Amino acid sequence: PIRADLLGNMWAQEWGNIYPLVAPAGTGDLGYDIGDLLTAQGKTPLDMVKAGENFYSSLGMAPLPETFWKRSQFLKPADREVVCHASAWDIDNKDDIRIKMCIKVNADDFITIHHELGHNYYQRAYNKQPFLYLNGANDGFHEAIGDFVALSITPQYLVDIGLLDKAKVPAADKDIGLLLRQAMDKVAFLPFGLLVDRWRWGVFDGSIQPADYNKKWTELRTQYQGIVPPGERPANAFDAGAKFHIPGNTPYTRYFLARVLQFQFYQAACKQAGWKGPLHRCSFYGNKEVGAKLNAMLEMGASKPWPDALQAFTGSREMSGKAMADYFAPLKTWLDQQNKGKPQGW
Repeated sequence: PIRADLLGNMWAQEWGNIYPLVAPAGTGDLGYDIGDLLTAQGKTPLDMVKAGENFYSSLGMAPLPETFWKRSQFLKPADREVVCHASAWDIDNKDDIRIKMCIKVNADDFITIHHELGHNYYQRAYNKQPFLYLNGANDGFHEAIGDFVALSITPQYLVDIGLLDKAKVPAADKDIGLLLRQAMDKVAFLPFGLLVDRWRWGVFDGSIQPADYNKKWTELRTQYQGIVPPGERPANAFDAGAKFHIPGNTPYTRYFLARVLQFQFYQAACKQAGWKGPLHRCSFYGNKEVGAKLNAMLEMGASKPWPDALQAFTGSREMSGKAMADYFAPLKTWLDQQNKGKPQGW
């Protein structure tokens, strides 16, 4: 197994931070960094949120209410401690929607803003539903909406919004680099997304006893992720408690489902937009037809079984990993060549 501290993330849940170390020779440098592009143009955190709103507006969705701009937290307050973990809020089930972030001008936060706004637009779309239906179609939908919109943050989208110079768009030979960078977050996350609740459900049903909390956590991490702690862990350690969602009691399987669903949504949107070309290059920015179909699904909230909501937008009633496999197909071909004859597994 790989030592967890070598993967650039405290939980080894996403590996993108070590991309510069493993970038493919000759194609690894994408030629731009979103954070650098924002800084070069003097963009502020507020500008970044406006860019996020602009994406949803381009799909035909109504602007965010004035209260959103007055009541959201965009910056870390100087005078008090706050939870900076990004979150989206619907205060009154009408139109008092807000995000709570401590935005820094970098690529991660630019993507996170698009994600968090997905929650807000979903909340607003279903606000006419009866109280019990004021939620996503299933636990994964809410997380997947903003994620699939964020997949549309392609080089072409950055050109469209004036952040990237057209001459700087990476050539097709950089696609393996683009895909590897994306996969190190999206694909590497899947086993972690699955194991958090596997562990928690074991705690809840008593099959994992308190004396074994840490031992079992480490076992699941090795079984699913192929990672081990950097050193010996004492039996009374509580490594799982370092993950926000464990002490915060936030269900986690939603993130696993969202990773699968976001690619299904994205592929459906790209088909509706008439996209021709490799899936990972598609941006449906500015497509009102996609926006109308998306809004029809969002307005359903939890009022219908989730397969109905999925079908409304994608035409399919089943969750499937096929869209994700299609997205990363060129990378898979390349990785198969790179790994030929090498030992697999752990």
